[in-house]
Order: sequence, then C-alpha cells, then structure tokens
Amino acid sequence: MHGHRASASSSSTPRHPASILLLLCFLCATQTAAPAAAAARSGEEPTTSTALIGLLLRVQSTALRALGPDGFDPKRYVDLPLSTDARAAAAALPSPDKPPPSRAEMERYLARYFGAAGSDLVPAAAELEDFEAEPRGFLPRVRSRAARAWALEVHALWRLLARRVARGVAERPERHTLLPLPRGVVVPGARFREVYYWDSYWIVRGLLVSKMYYSAKDTVLNLVHLVQKYGFVPNGARSYYINRSQPPLLSSMVLEVYEATGDVKSVREAFPSLLKEHSFWTSEIHSVAIRDNRGHVHNLSRYQANWNRPRPESATIDEELASKINSTADKGKLYHQIASAAESGWDFSSRWMRNSTDMTMLATTYIVPVDLNTFIFKMELDIASFAKLIGDNETSEKFLEASKARHIAIDSILWNSEMEQWLDYWLPTDGDCQQGVYQWKSDSQNRDTFASNFIPLWLNAHHSGSVQFADTAKSERVMASLQKSGLLRAAGIATSPTRTGQQWDFPNGWPPLQHLIAEGLLHSGSKEAARLAEDIATRWVRTNYGAYKATGKMHEKYDVEACGKSGGGGEYKPQTGFGWTNGVVLSFLEEFGWPQHKGIDCSRRGEVGLTG
Repeated sequence: MHGHRASASSSSTPRHPASILLLLCFLCATQTAAPAAAAARSGEEPTTSTALIGLLLRVQSTALRALGPDGFDPKRYVDLPLSTDARAAAAALPSPDKPPPSRAEMERYLARYFGAAGSDLVPAAAELEDFEAEPRGFLPRVRSRAARAWALEVHALWRLLARRVARGVAERPERHTLLPLPRGVVVPGARFREVYYWDSYWIVRGLLVSKMYYSAKDTVLNLVHLVQKYGFVPNGARSYYINRSQPPLLSSMVLEVYEATGDVKSVREAFPSLLKEHSFWTSEIHSVAIRDNRGHVHNLSRYQANWNRPRPESATIDEELASKINSTADKGKLYHQIASAAESGWDFSSRWMRNSTDMTMLATTYIVPVDLNTFIFKMELDIASFAKLIGDNETSEKFLEASKARHIAIDSILWNSEMEQWLDYWLPTDGDCQQGVYQWKSDSQNRDTFASNFIPLWLNAHHSGSVQFADTAKSERVMASLQKSGLLRAAGIATSPTRTGQQWDFPNGWPPLQHLIAEGLLHSGSKEAARLAEDIATRWVRTNYGAYKATGKMHEKYDVEACGKSGGGGEYKPQTGFGWTNGVVLSFLEEFGWPQHKGIDCSRRGEVGLTG
C-alpha cells in the first residue's frame, strides 16, 4: 500500500458528478453554502427543540446582564430543562430593552421555570452491573503499591461519571435540549453533562481496562443510535450540537469492543451506521479534491459544520467576538468557522487561525487536517475488516481500496519530507480551483508544528495485519522530528509550541494526543521509539498523579511545563472529572505497567531506562 502513488484509485479524475463539481467550485468561492446544503442532508433540529433553544438563548443573555461576566458559563443556560409551560417562562422574562433583573430575581426565575442544568440525567452508579471495586485481571503489570492504589481510585471514578437519561426526556422532548439515549452513559464530567463523541473513544478504552465490557458496549451503541437518527454522530448528545460532528472514532470504538469481547452481533448492529458515517465524512461538503504535481487527483476531507450562527452553548462569547465585525454576512462566516473549529475537537487553537492573535481570523474550513484524514483512513480499514468478518466481501474490497487511495492522498498532499512530519494543507481563500479541483502547492502546507502532525503514527498500532502506514525507518525519522520539535516537555507532549491563550496551544497537553502518539511510537517496530513512548507515558501518568494528589481530581488537560499542574486557557474554566483523562491513564498503565521500584510522584524516582 505504501509509496505506490500512481495507483488507479489516486490518478483518476475526481469522483464527483458534474453537478457536484459546480457545487465544489461554488464552495471554493463562498464557503457559506455549506450550512444550507448540509441541512438537506442531516436535517435541522426539531421545531420544538428550536423553540426551546430560542427561549434558552434569551435566558442566557438575560442571565449575563443580571449576573455579569465574572465566572459566567453560558452553557449552563442551554442545558436547563424546562419544568413548566414555555410560554409562561418566556412571558416572565424581561425584554432586552428593560433593566436586567437582580441576581436574586434571576435565580428565583430560574428556580420557578427550570430544573437544574444536568438534572435530566440521573446518577447511575447503582446500575453499573459490570463494575467491581477491583476487577479480576486488572492491571497485572502495575507492581507499585502507590500506583495500583491510585489506579483503583481512577477506576472507581466511572461510578461518579455514570448516568442514564431521565424518562421525561423522551416523554417531553420539547422541554429538553438533552437527546434521549437508549442505554446508560458515561459523561466527561463537570460542565460536560452529556455524551461527547471523541471523548467516548478514550472512555471506552478505559472501561475495557476496567473490565466493564457492558458499559463500553452501551457507550458504543448509544453513538450508533445517534448515527441512525442523524446520519452522523453529533458533537454531543444535545439538540444544539446536531449542527456538527467531532473527530470520527466510532469504528475504532466498535473494533476495541469487538477485540475485547468477540461479540460479532454488536459489529453487525453497528455496521450500517459506520457506512452512513463514512458517507457523511466523504460527502461533497467535507470532501476536497487536490491535484498533485504529477497530475493525480486525490480526495481528502475537512471539517465543515452545518451552522452560521452563534453556538448556543457559547452564544454570548461568540456574539462578543463577532461584535468587532460590521457586516451581517461576515458575522455568519465567522460563526461558521467557529462551529467548524468546534467540530475538530480543537476548540480553539492557532492551528485554525490565519493570525494567531486574532480569533476573527479563523479559517477552519480552508484547512485539510492531518488528524481528520488519519481517522477516516482508520475508519476505512476498520469497515473493510468488519465487512470481511460478516461475510460482505464486496464491501470489504471497496473500503480496502478507499483506504489505499486515502493513504496515497495523505502522503502525497500532507507529508513533508524535509520536516519529516505530516502537515495540514491550507486551501486558497480566493476560490482558486478549476472544476472543483485545487492545484497542490508546496507553500500551502502549514509548516508550524502541532501535535497533530504526528498523529498518523497511531496507525502503526492499528494496521490489522496490512502494511504499516509508516514503516520502521520512516517512523524513526518522524520520531526524530518529534524530538526536535519542542513539543516534548517535562510533563508530556505540548499541543503546539506557541503560547496564544487558546486551550489547544502551549503549554497545554491533552490526554488524547499523548495516547495517540505514544501508542503509535510503541508499535512502530523501533526499540528506540518504544522507549520514547514509555517516557511520554511515564511523564503523563506522573503529572496526572501529582495533580490528583494535590487536588483530589482528574483534570481535562495539563500544563506540560510542570509535573502536577493542570491546564488552563480557553473560553471556560478548567474542568475536572474526567472521562478521557481516566481512560488514557488506565490505558497507559495497562500498556506499559509500573514497576515496583519506579516512583510515581513528580520526583521521578526510579526512572530507569527512559530517554532524555
């Protein structure tokens, strides 16, 4: 598969009928047709939900006027379940031209007409039938008493994060932004009171380490249910999130559960949804055709939300940012870029900005991202494997060919042999495309370094017996590039080397990025890379442990400059809980173990045989 760039699948003309080519050229020029076009594909929110969100946005705006910006979280107000008649709640709310209520009046109003945010999710620790305080076979390679005791505390956090959707959500959907789900859920924690898409991958990984196979399967089948309803997995299980998705890792979750349980029935149940999701990510709205310098046309994917208004969960923040812009049309374009950046999961980062100091310069939909195409390549391989498993050889061959074409596309368009990294590709903003096809230009690769530039290494851990995405020699060159990048710090991998105040930039390190890169290094076939993977995991586990001992919490992200320090920045306060953090720590402890002699605190005691 690797290196054969002249294959028929990559050198043919783009796989688009003429009508779609016209649409793509139109998108090249405007980028604002996406919400309308995508609406026809995925459907708008139900009318009742739209009405409720409209009311909650009025509540949100009034609350900001009443309470002031200090500590204000706009998401709280769009998560409120309505407890009475919507018309009465709307009538009791003062209009924007009237003086705002006092703090006490605002809180009385909320208590009268709404339930507490998150109250339509019921704690479900008692319903976790597969939870055991110390599961049989749990982390056999963790020999350190301190490490094992802490791992059991992290394992026990699944009980605090377990929920089920209250019965009233399905019975009275017009009163809730929460989407009804058929099975028990595990939430990330804190302000994130619902299921999130890409968080769920690491939650599943952690649940499997905890031997909680039913809970892991429930997590996956809830996402399958969402695809069946919407044609894709929304960003999160709220009606205001169905305008966008998140990094597509559903097939990876299905695979992890299948490999842990051997349950072919679940694969069959999920399979049609995986095909739907692939169609979503390769549709004309997400697809980009680029011709390389040999004349071969390659199809890759980008993030593009179905939205050009303020995000309801952050409407007051988005409106304040857009207040710098005069034109209504230009405000809509900014809102579209903001929502598309949120679809990436990296909300927000200088990675998506033409000017890292100015959020109004977001240009997410003009970027072909390394990580998104890595995940879709993995999805295509997974679907090929599942199709073969259930006896659909024709579909298996089709997706194997699709994965080969995407592999060639990633290496042709995104690989940079000088930097030995995969780089995001920036599309021209002036509509410079011919018949829906962009011409590749070397200076359109983003030469800034981000952790995402190394995510294709992850494919080394998941090549299912086929040829590795990057062979050992190439993986070692990428590893050397990572070591010189400035991203490897005292407590983990930084998201970028640039300090911007955005949460997906320096000095923050995020659990998914540590795991994706370390797992790829571990399985690259290089002993040196495996040692670096262990070093990354060691540093990350220690900073998690140090922060937990200091605060009693697992954190959403960490500051990689200092062991034991939680991360910051961004548009909301740092959160604790935390689903994917727990999953990554448990996965690292399972993959690497923890010897008895090796200290787990930030003193680095017993650090033997690790790099740098």
